[in-house]
Amino acid sequence: MIPRIAITTGEPAGIGPELCTAIDSRAFDAELVLIGDPRLLNERLALSHEGATLPVFEPSAPPRAGHLSVAPVTLAATAHAGQLNPDNATYVLRTLDLAIEGCLDGTFQAMVTAPIHKAVINDAGIPFTGHTEYLAEKTGGGQVVMMLAAPGLRVALATTHLPLAQVPAAITPARLESVLRCLHHDLRHRFHIEEPRILVAGLNPHAGEGGHLGHEDDTIIRPVVGKLCEQGMHLTGPLPADTLFTPPWLARADAVLSMYHDQGLPVLKHMGFGQAINITLGLPLIRTSVDHGTALELAGSGHADPGSLITAIQCAVDMAR
Repeated sequence: MIPRIAITTGEPAGIGPELCTAIDSRAFDAELVLIGDPRLLNERLALSHEGATLPVFEPSAPPRAGHLSVAPVTLAATAHAGQLNPDNATYVLRTLDLAIEGCLDGTFQAMVTAPIHKAVINDAGIPFTGHTEYLAEKTGGGQVVMMLAAPGLRVALATTHLPLAQVPAAITPARLESVLRCLHHDLRHRFHIEEPRILVAGLNPHAGEGGHLGHEDDTIIRPVVGKLCEQGMHLTGPLPADTLFTPPWLARADAVLSMYHDQGLPVLKHMGFGQAINITLGLPLIRTSVDHGTALELAGSGHADPGSLITAIQCAVDMAR
């Protein structure tokens, strides 16, 4: 089967549209469908392929490996590179909705997302905390897990886009157990790791140091890890984060569960920036994404690096196949 992969083109003022049009679709054993405004995408396509235009996606045609087309969604307002406009917030969400609907009805076998700008969507009066939460809401509201992957390291998050002050209260036994079950399940069924080995980070420095630096590690994290180990999972933790992210520990792990966004992701991005990707676990569809933001200062320059997008597409193709 040749899979069809939907690629949402992201914030129209950012680098997403030009990254999407700069990729060489012939490198993938899949049909790639960009979801966005054709006029905008053809303008950005001219940065790397002068005189070329994108054909319109034909859902009734058989999938063609290496083919690139566009499923049209019209901008609400003219997009200028590097200049955010809240009027286009609804456009960004429509591109996501079309990809989600297409994955759920079988038109697409996976979706890949270019970067969006959360603040400008909120400036438009639309409550929005990120792709992960939006996808969860649109597909039924079940437990989802944000996981970033780079060569040699996978980092999943117990909490995602929360202010740091709200993190301790969010790490409840029920939430932690649900996240670990989701992570374990998808490592087995999406990544075909028969017996996943997961390192669980502590919340506090030194994993609480016996209660002297916080109680959550001993009263919440350790009991959940113990319970799930008794049920057959291979978990280790809670471990101090400054020790966990060292070669001896990582060599014995298939994934790390961090308690909050900036505990694990700086390490992963340092190790694999440009090759790292974001994968949403727990969805009834396959979704991967780049590991970077909209880079407004680079938009329209033709100098943005498509490495993370290429890796995200290849991962989606592999998972879909």
